[in-house]
Amino acid sequence: MFYKIIISGFALLFLTDCNAQKDTNNPEKVVKRDLKNKKIEGKVIYFTEGENKFLPEYQMNVTFKNIAEDSRCPEGVTCVWQGAAVANIEFMGTTTRSMTIPLATTENAGRNYHKSALFNGYKISLVEVNPAPASGEGAKALAGKYRIGIIITKDGSNSSTRK
Repeated sequence: MFYKIIISGFALLFLTDCNAQKDTNNPEKVVKRDLKNKKIEGKVIYFTEGENKFLPEYQMNVTFKNIAEDSRCPEGVTCVWQGAAVANIEFMGTTTRSMTIPLATTENAGRNYHKSALFNGYKISLVEVNPAPASGEGAKALAGKYRIGIIITKDGSNSSTRK
């Protein structure tokens, strides 16, 4: 009888711990908080997967090609690593050739993940990738349904390549 009480206590403790971790492991919530607190400066430009826009204020054409990788922790699941989503975005200036740049939701130089890149004198930062994968579906079910948010700011250098 006593062992049932101990096991029930551990189960309750485990479930309480899962709910506390769920809120802190969701990268979208952190990004939204940063956007609301104005920690990230600049106008967020949203793209749906496959969408192409000409941005006259930056004199560039931007196309959100696809999500190359989405290893983010699914909603409702406790993960050891928060994972990353990598978006392939094609940029073409009015005087430059097109360049596809992968941008990630997390910075990890060892895996070649970068949140920001330089193109044609502008710093381009990935700030949002939605929706998050669900535990039952996986990232494959989200193909074609992704929406990203980027911020473009003047960098001062005239480099047309990524740093």
